[in-house]
Amino acid sequence: MKKLLLTILATVVATQAAPALASAREEARLIEASGVLEELFAQRDTSIPEKLMARAHGIAVIPNVVKVAAVVGGRRGSGAMVVRDANGKFSAPIMVSLTGGNIGWQIGVQSTDIVLVFTTAKGVEGIADGKLTLGADASVAAGPVGRAASAATDQNFSAEVYSYSRNRGLFAGVALDGSILNIDSKSNKGLYGQNAPASDIIAGRVSTDVDAAKRFERAVLASTASSHTPNSMASSSNATTAPDAASPQGTEPPAAPSSGTTTFPMEDAQPGTEPPK
Repeated sequence: MKKLLLTILATVVATQAAPALASAREEARLIEASGVLEELFAQRDTSIPEKLMARAHGIAVIPNVVKVAAVVGGRRGSGAMVVRDANGKFSAPIMVSLTGGNIGWQIGVQSTDIVLVFTTAKGVEGIADGKLTLGADASVAAGPVGRAASAATDQNFSAEVYSYSRNRGLFAGVALDGSILNIDSKSNKGLYGQNAPASDIIAGRVSTDVDAAKRFERAVLASTASSHTPNSMASSSNATTAPDAASPQGTEPPAAPSSGTTTFPMEDAQPGTEPPK
């Protein structure tokens, strides 16, 4: 009888401990992903153009993507993404994984952080079904880098997804054709404490107060806030952005675009529609 009671007690303890361990794993991934975005926000002049980040329909951050073979080649990593809902706001984190071939790796690089910027609603629709193949389900291109890229690159940013890698703190465009972005259902369950399909997370039907998730959400807001973001939005996201030197003094935000350049605030005037060209 005593042995039976001990067995039952051990089973209960193991069952209760499993979600805690899973949550800790997901929290660690969110903290790493937040660090990537925080560094991105700190070096706007030499990283992903803020115009591209400000118009994003979705952002995926996969830290520490590792090279899994030297000859045949491959990559694998786990991270998180957010998707804008019909009201123009970003969703809570969706846990994802990235797998793919040996494309775009620099010689000698064994690990890198990957950032994917989705520029259209169509580009993120497939992820709710559980899997998105870059280059097939959504067109993908190595992303431009730095403020100067906005003037030198196609202003329409015609690809549905722009991909970046970060090594030694520097962001650069990377080729990811054929890579597969998967929903990590097990990790979503660990983070939210219940079955949490991507569609439910995007729709706001499930949420979490985990500190690591809130930190990731704050990092997303900061990295997507442009110098043309209205004051009310900037204050709500606690993000501090430098004033645009090209904007006239004394005008009310959002500032008018200068030199014919189109800007894209984090929330569109018509949320849920494609960003303006």
